[in-house]
Amino acid sequence: MEHSPDIARSLAGVGPRLRELRARRAMTLAALSDATGISKSTLSRLESGSRRPSLELLLPISQTYQVPLDELIDAPEVGDPRVRLTPRSVNGSVILPLTRQPGPLQAYKMVIPVTRSTPELCTHEGYEWFYVLAGRLRLVLSDRDLVLGTGEAAEFDTRVPHWFGSTGEGPVELLSLFGRQGERMHVRARPGGGSRSEAGATTRDGDGDEDGDGS
Repeated sequence: MEHSPDIARSLAGVGPRLRELRARRAMTLAALSDATGISKSTLSRLESGSRRPSLELLLPISQTYQVPLDELIDAPEVGDPRVRLTPRSVNGSVILPLTRQPGPLQAYKMVIPVTRSTPELCTHEGYEWFYVLAGRLRLVLSDRDLVLGTGEAAEFDTRVPHWFGSTGEGPVELLSLFGRQGERMHVRARPGGGSRSEAGATTRDGDGDEDGDGS
């Protein structure tokens, strides 16, 4: 198994750190063996780097030395979890990717201008889920023409002819989850709510209720 450079560097430094800790405590390998239950030969190979460190070996050593496990392995810092938003313009709309790793499901924030109000239906592989943050979203699915307000959500199969945009009253802000291979975002709804329409869409209000007209 190949490790990243940071992990490989941390593992390579375990032996010298173990040897230094034992020297600072003036402990012999025999004394450390008695305290940890690990054989002297294994401890010696750990310190020389000829034995790969494992959690089973490092835990009793950290307890004996009374040091955190992180101090033994010098774990690399966790990467910055913040997503750097880099907006881009697509057909007049501003799109901000919210996921930075490639994968089957991607999240976006979209700002659709008031000028995008003329339906031009398209189809492609995938499944999409919307949540309207602000404004009024017009969603056309095959022969269904729906309007979603703030706090409402919809999900649909993108193989159905579809289009979405502004109602012409103002811009729209929304969150979008899109699965390129048809992955579906399941929205928890109250029992007994709603049904699915021929157009393949389900709409929900802000309380999680399904709207049978758009489902």
